[in-house]
Amino acid sequence: MTRNNDDDVFWIEDDAEAAKNGPTVYTIGDLAREFDVTLRALRFYEDKGLLSPRREGLTRLYSATDRIRLQLILKGKRLGFTLAEISEMVEAHERHDAGADQQLKLSREKCLEQIAHLEQQKRDIEDAIAELKRTHETLNAMIDRPK
Repeated sequence: MTRNNDDDVFWIEDDAEAAKNGPTVYTIGDLAREFDVTLRALRFYEDKGLLSPRREGLTRLYSATDRIRLQLILKGKRLGFTLAEISEMVEAHERHDAGADQQLKLSREKCLEQIAHLEQQKRDIEDAIAELKRTHETLNAMIDRPK
């Protein structure tokens, strides 16, 4: 991750070397195997306009740019961003920073918002686990109670 001090923007870098040295055309199966995603997921990203493979008959052929976009989509998902947010960040990046096309642009504000969101989710999960443990203890007590 690198930081641009002028505008407090952070960049999440992908594996640019693999994109340069790898094939220039990928099938849906190639990308599914490489990134451990389902064919359905790739078609979903296409339906949402996040990927744009060309077609040869019924075959989808993905470019190196599509591969990079998929890598960025998956990184954004791993960080907990919605597809709408990921799409917005990728599109803004491609419009304004065409020279650095292997990175996902995140503002400081967006990072802080996502941290707060994930911390709230963590608290909610911890609360749910505690409630389930109490329920489990109650059920055990009911089963172990002499009749």
